Amino acid sequence: MIARVYFENFLSFEKVDLEFEKGLMVFTGPSGAGKSILMEAFLSLFAYKEAKAKIGEIVIENQNIENENFMIEQGDDIVLKAVKKDKVRYFINNQTVSKRNLLEFSQTLVKFLHLKDTSDFQSANLIAFLDKLAAIQDANFAQIKEEFDTCFAQFKATEKKLLKIQNDEKQLEELKEFASFEINKIAAIDPKVEEYEELNSLKRSLSKKDKIQDAISSASAIFAHTHTVSQALELLEVDSGFFDEAINEVNNQFEKFNDSLNELEEVNIEYVLDRIEKLSSLQKKFGSIQAALEYKQQKEQELASYENISFEKVQLQKEFKQLQETINHSCEQLTLKRKEAAIELTKRINHYLEQLYLNHAIVELVPIPMDNTGKDGVNFKLNGVNLQTISSGEFNRLRLALLTVMSEIQIVDNGILFLDEIDANLSGKESSAIAKVLSQLAHSYQIFAISHQPQLTASATGHFLVDKHNGVSTVKKLTQEERTAEIARMISGENITQEAKDFASNLLK
Repeated sequence: MIARVYFENFLSFEKVDLEFEKGLMVFTGPSGAGKSILMEAFLSLFAYKEAKAKIGEIVIENQNIENENFMIEQGDDIVLKAVKKDKVRYFINNQTVSKRNLLEFSQTLVKFLHLKDTSDFQSANLIAFLDKLAAIQDANFAQIKEEFDTCFAQFKATEKKLLKIQNDEKQLEELKEFASFEINKIAAIDPKVEEYEELNSLKRSLSKKDKIQDAISSASAIFAHTHTVSQALELLEVDSGFFDEAINEVNNQFEKFNDSLNELEEVNIEYVLDRIEKLSSLQKKFGSIQAALEYKQQKEQELASYENISFEKVQLQKEFKQLQETINHSCEQLTLKRKEAAIELTKRINHYLEQLYLNHAIVELVPIPMDNTGKDGVNFKLNGVNLQTISSGEFNRLRLALLTVMSEIQIVDNGILFLDEIDANLSGKESSAIAKVLSQLAHSYQIFAISHQPQLTASATGHFLVDKHNGVSTVKKLTQEERTAEIARMISGENITQEAKDFASNLLK
């Protein structure tokens, strides 16, 4: 239970420091005093709302919670704290925690019920709750649900592949034609790696052939005078070996060119230029000859896959059929367990509806097209009619019954419930019925509620008045005498009558 709460600088509240006991804690006060703001401050420390106080701290005692991540053992006090500077930082027992992890931790401890939110009646949410109830009733349910989840994921993946193949089949001839065209276009050129560079080198040699020939012809005159150079070196008593080697090397290079000249004479220059142009077009399109060859290989593989698509389709259809049979069996098992849970949920809800002066509710499963929860939807009826046709008062009390049952399942024993204006716009009889249910529930849970009706307020274990003067909100716990005056104000308004005081005293007795 919450033992203490402390806030500083929270909107119209300068400071709040309150202590609580187990049971039903009710907050009342004039409109605009700050009751909802105060409730939001409480919820912000559990990450249900945005933190707006400069400092907020809440102390929780006597909870049967164990959490290794936050080093919490059974019986330990739990201190939740939020500090707002440039940003909000959250703490559990002085250990920094993200808002997301704080909310995940809080949801096992705290339930926030507000009548404006009707999502709990949505079929998907009711199915999720029935699954929790089924898991409590049957230890094997968790395994059944896990097997369904795994099979459903495989089923959807196979279905996606099969749909793709079926769509591909419609375009198969076009895809085959395109792949073949791309393959043949590259195959017709039949490029080789490094061929482009080699042909360009050959092209450069051809363009310089005549110039080289003229230069060699002019330079060859040197060979007629080599003996005179050798004689001069001998007269100088210098070894002419270096000169002889140089002349031999020059002669070798000239002869080497003359040998290649024969090959160049045989080269078809038009073929070389045409080949270079084709290879250049591939280079421009793919970036390199290597990339063009890789693209060709990719298209060949695609063409092969198109040829095998019929075989793959048959295999996938077979796999899809097997998965259908498996998942249908899993859905049947889920439906069976959920029906049992629906019977238990109906029983629990009607337990509270009897006290709320309502006729019996029925929670029944209805078949729906399969989704990620199975093939079950939920149909909720009150006294044999759909919820769309019942009055707002009936709906609010039915909702309270449902949420009360949910709280018993979803949060730990000795948990904490927050109720936002649970008795708003109700008659005295309806408000008395709600007060009776909450008073019973308060034996198991600590409940925090904003109330506008004297019946629920008079049932409170702790009564707190929220008031506002000169723009500053305050909250304090009321004495028995102060409670009588506040309940009388709720009955007759600011001009409190003696009849209102007497009625308030009787309610409190």
